[in-house]
Amino acid sequence: MNTLLPERLDRLAREYALGTLAGPARRRFERLLRQTPAAMRAVGAWQERLAGLASAVPAMQPGESVWRGLERRLFVSSPGAAPAAARPLQWLWGLLSVRALGGALAGVFLCALLLRLQPGLIGMEPQRDALPESYVGLLTDAEGKPTVLASSKRHGKRMTVKLLQPVVIPAGSVAQLWALPKDGSAAFPVGVVPGSGSATVDLADTSEKLFFNVSRLAVSIEAAPAKTGDAPSGAFILSGHCVKLW
Repeated sequence: MNTLLPERLDRLAREYALGTLAGPARRRFERLLRQTPAAMRAVGAWQERLAGLASAVPAMQPGESVWRGLERRLFVSSPGAAPAAARPLQWLWGLLSVRALGGALAGVFLCALLLRLQPGLIGMEPQRDALPESYVGLLTDAEGKPTVLASSKRHGKRMTVKLLQPVVIPAGSVAQLWALPKDGSAAFPVGVVPGSGSATVDLADTSEKLFFNVSRLAVSIEAAPAKTGDAPSGAFILSGHCVKLW
C-alpha cells in the first residue's frame, strides 16, 4: 500500500488528528511521521482546522463538592481501610492531585465525546474511510455552556441541529438561527432552532455558498421565523464559531 498517495495520506492525517487512528495502523503512521515531511504537514493542516472548533468550547470545571468527594474516595483513609502499601492509588497523591488529573483529562474527554464516540453529531459518519466535508457551528449561552451543535455537509442543502441543553423559548416565539459573515455585513436567517432534541433545517442554497464567508452563527428570539432580508430584532441569546472541516 502506497501511503504517500495524496488522498490516502490526507485520510490518515485526519484520523490521526481526530484520535480515531488506533492500533498497528497508528504506530505505522507515527513511523511515517518521523520520516516524511509531507505527512507532518498533512497532520499539521488538520490540527489547525480542528483547532477552530476546539477553541469554541469553554473550559468546564466541576464544583468544589465533586472534588472533595473524589479526594475522600481515592486518598483519605477510613476506619478499617487497608494499609497504604495495599492501596494501589495512594502513591498518586505524591505526584498529582485529583484536580490536576481532572484538568489534564478534560480536553481528552470532550474531544472523545464529540468526535469519536458520537461522530454523527457533526455530520461525521463512523465506519467510513473518509470524513465528509462539512461546516460546523458550536453555539454557547451567556455563561459559556455549549448549547447548540449545527452541522451541514459542504454541498448539502440541509443543516442538522442538535441541542446539547434545552433552550427556553417564550410561547408564541421562535428561536431563529442567523449566519454572521466574516466581513461584518448584515446577518442572514438560516432556520428555526427547536427548544430541545434535534431537528433538520432546509437551507436556501448549498452550505458551500451560504457559509463560505461566515465566521459565526447566532440565535435570537423572534416573534416569527425570519425571511430573507430580515434582521435580528434583539440581542443574541446564543452564539459561536462556524468552521469548515476538510
